[in-house]
Amino acid sequence: MTNQDVVVSEMGIVAAGAALTVGPGAGGLFACRSAAAGGMSSMRQTYLDLAVAAAAARSAASCSATTWADAMRASSPTRSSRSAADVDEFTAWVRKHPSALSKFEEIAGASKGKKIVMFMDYDGTLSPIVADPDTAYMSDAMRSAVREVAKTFPTAIVSGRCRDKVRNFVGLSDLYYAGSHGMDIKGPSSNPESVLCQPASEFLPMIDEVYKTLVEKTKSTPGAKVENNKFCLSVHFRCVDEKRWNALGEQVKAVIKEYPKLKLTQGRKVLEIRPSIKWDKGKALEFLLESLGFANCSDVLPVYIGDDRTDEDAFKVLRKRGQGLGILVSKCPKETNASYSLQDPTEVMEFLLRLVEWKRKSSSSPLMIRPRV
Repeated sequence: MTNQDVVVSEMGIVAAGAALTVGPGAGGLFACRSAAAGGMSSMRQTYLDLAVAAAAARSAASCSATTWADAMRASSPTRSSRSAADVDEFTAWVRKHPSALSKFEEIAGASKGKKIVMFMDYDGTLSPIVADPDTAYMSDAMRSAVREVAKTFPTAIVSGRCRDKVRNFVGLSDLYYAGSHGMDIKGPSSNPESVLCQPASEFLPMIDEVYKTLVEKTKSTPGAKVENNKFCLSVHFRCVDEKRWNALGEQVKAVIKEYPKLKLTQGRKVLEIRPSIKWDKGKALEFLLESLGFANCSDVLPVYIGDDRTDEDAFKVLRKRGQGLGILVSKCPKETNASYSLQDPTEVMEFLLRLVEWKRKSSSSPLMIRPRV
C-alpha cells in the first residue's frame, strides 16, 4: 500500500508515514484530548525523532532525482482519454475493487442484522471536484440523499475542510462533522451531549502564522490558493500551470522547513500542512465509533466512502478491524485498501439511496392478513 504521509527532505519528498507510527502502544483508540499534548514518554519521543531523521536521510541518498513536479503529478493523475492499455488496466482494477452498485446485493447480505454507521468524505465524494474550492457545492438531490441516510443510520462527514465550512456546504444538522482530517469533531446540534474532539488545539497559533506566511509567499504563483481549515492548511494548485508546480512546491517547502512540528502531505491537486500528531481520518473513525458505543460491537458495520489519499487511513482501519466496508470513489485505477469502488458523486448518490431503500424494506414487517370468518 502506498504510504499517504509525505515528508519533505532537502532532495525531494519521501514516504515516511511508517516512521510516524513507530513505538509501543500503536493499537487501541487514541486518547483525543491528550493526543496533541504529547502523551508518549520522552524515550519514545526520542526514538520517534530518530526514526523520522533516519527516513529523511535515506531519502536523500535514494530520491535525489525526485522533483516536486514529479510528486505532485503522481498524486494528481489526469487522463483526458483512455488508451486500450488504460482500459485493460481499469478492467483488471475493477475486478479487484468491484463497483458497490453492481455488488449491492453482496453488500446488503453482509449488512443484514448489523447496525450500519456511515462515514463519507465531502469533496469528490458528495460534491464534484471544482476549480475553486469555495464553490464546491453539493446538489440539492445529493443533500436530500444524505438527509435520508442520516435519518436511517448514524452518519458522519469526515473532511480535510474546516468543520464549519463543510457543515455550511452540507447544510444538515443531524450529522457528525469531522473537519481538518478528523482533528475537529462535533456531533449533531440536536444532541445536548454533542461530541467535541480537538486533539490539536495547541497548534492553532502556529497554523494561523503559517497561513499568513503562505498567502504572502504564494502570491507570485498565479492560480495558487491557500485555504485555512482551522487545524490544517491546504495549498490548492488545481488552477496553477503545471510548469509552476515545482516552484510552488519549493515555496511551500521553504516555509514548512521552519516549523518542524508540522508535516506536509499531498492530495488531489492540493498540498496539505498538518500537525505532526498521530491523528488522521482513521483515528476520527475510531473515535466516533467509540463515542457512539460501537467500539467493541460485533454487530456494527462501518461503511466509509471517500476519494482521496487521506481516506486511505480510514480504509486501513476497517481492514485492520476486519469489520466494515471501504468504498473508493475513482475513475482511475489506484492502489487502495478499499474493498469496493464507485466512479463519481452521481454513483455515490445512487448507492446511498439504494442503501436507504434496502434498509427500510428489510426493517418493515410483512403485513398480517387475517383470514375471513
